Amino acid sequence: MKILIQKGTVIDGTGSKGFIGNVAIENDKITAVGETSLEGFDKVIDGQGMIVCPGFIDTHSHSDLKVLLDPYVIPKIRQGVTTEVLGQDGISMAPLPKQYVSPWRKNLAGLDGDSDNIDWNYETTEGYLKMMERIGVGLNESYLVPHGNIRMEAMGLDNRLPTEKEIQKMCDITRREMKAGAFGLSTGLIYMPCAYSETQEIVEMCKVVAEYDGVFVVHQRSEADTIVESMEEVINIGRQSGVKVHFSHFKVCGKKNWGLIDKVVELLESAQAEGIRISFDQYPYVAGSTMLGVILPPWAHDGGTDKLIKRLEDPELRKKMIHDIEQGIPGWDNFIDFAGLDQIFVTSVKTKANVDLIGKSLVEIGQIRGKNVYEATFDLLHDEENAVGMVDFYGTEEHVIRFMMRPEQNVCTDGLLGGKPHPRVFGSFPRVLGKYVREDKALTLEAAIQKMTSKPASVFGFVGRGVLKAGNFADIVIFNPETIIDKGTYVEPVQYPEGIIHVIINGMMVVENGIEVKALAGRVIRKTCQ
Repeated sequence: MKILIQKGTVIDGTGSKGFIGNVAIENDKITAVGETSLEGFDKVIDGQGMIVCPGFIDTHSHSDLKVLLDPYVIPKIRQGVTTEVLGQDGISMAPLPKQYVSPWRKNLAGLDGDSDNIDWNYETTEGYLKMMERIGVGLNESYLVPHGNIRMEAMGLDNRLPTEKEIQKMCDITRREMKAGAFGLSTGLIYMPCAYSETQEIVEMCKVVAEYDGVFVVHQRSEADTIVESMEEVINIGRQSGVKVHFSHFKVCGKKNWGLIDKVVELLESAQAEGIRISFDQYPYVAGSTMLGVILPPWAHDGGTDKLIKRLEDPELRKKMIHDIEQGIPGWDNFIDFAGLDQIFVTSVKTKANVDLIGKSLVEIGQIRGKNVYEATFDLLHDEENAVGMVDFYGTEEHVIRFMMRPEQNVCTDGLLGGKPHPRVFGSFPRVLGKYVREDKALTLEAAIQKMTSKPASVFGFVGRGVLKAGNFADIVIFNPETIIDKGTYVEPVQYPEGIIHVIINGMMVVENGIEVKALAGRVIRKTCQ
């Protein structure tokens, strides 16, 4: 298939100024950018008045299970995403030894969902990636090996420190999964069992990742009260291991912590001056989204979801949970403290019994159920076996813009796909281009596109993607710069953006004239580890 995109404004992803030109595609590759022959093409796309740029790379995605059930991931392609990075937050699909399938599915459900419609016996990253390849993928899919899965395979789900032998086993598993094609290691240091680890455990695994020039992607221990100490830990991991450090969904949560932003920026700059390679991704909204279970103190999760459910059945332990939430625990990110009970909203549940609570705040849930707000929330977590998603409000537009303008930043969605999701699932990339480029003028179009394309490709090591040039893969977005904008709101998030006209993945049309074309155009991308 030969495609010609004619007379568009080409913004190639490098940050260079756009120019009027053509882009020629043959099969899965770009053959020319700029002046080209106009003959011999099977399809000609009129690009006049449109921006033609590389496909967007979502460096923080939670489509890990979704791609096995519905491989097209329409909310992503409709906003121009052509490549995703799976395996986030230290909790994902692989590795997954057979003896842990049942408890791990419950632990995973709040982030990535659950289903009986797949074969859970793939065991390793290699098995998971091959399953994706057998089914086919609509986008390009890449993978990070998750710390929590590694820890589970090496030593189970208990809250304890590993022995030297267990640390070695974690390193061996990390090496195996890097050789299978993982692009790096992820951790989520507020999620179990990752939160049970100390720094040196992670350093040793990161030494293995650094051997392959992989990236360490981290949801750090704190994005609130102790963010400075948290960042110092992560930077120290980079210092000791030599690994590339990439902070997930970077922000400072809670009004009382906004004064720490200058110090946070200083830490980024001083670490880079020292030679530590640092980057971060960011979704362009003032609210976050994760599993509701994070509102509970860490000890409540000890041993996994089954033990959490038992603790939620104990009235005395519920009292202790309330005490720890209201009084705080040193080093623990207390979501209720920085967001408030009235600014945390349920986005998804597993059963029909609690569907009426989707879109409601925790305060409203207490009122609806006629109970104390904590008791109603604990009941919900118990009845749904912890598989509850949430949205929480944490910051200001000024702070979003400040971090967006940083050279370390690239754009992501971090969108949970179940229930009534965060609007970022549908709109992160168009929101940057419409609101922050066209309306707020916080970034130039060229700078914003670079942050969506070549910047993440460089950080993660994607070869042949992220820049429009001859020989690269034909992952391309064509959009209208005058109309592009996100449409989803926190109340009605399930709305596709405006202005994305065409999307091409590996030379195949997946969005044409603003409508999705269901094509398994993607590839499972593996990092080449010699």
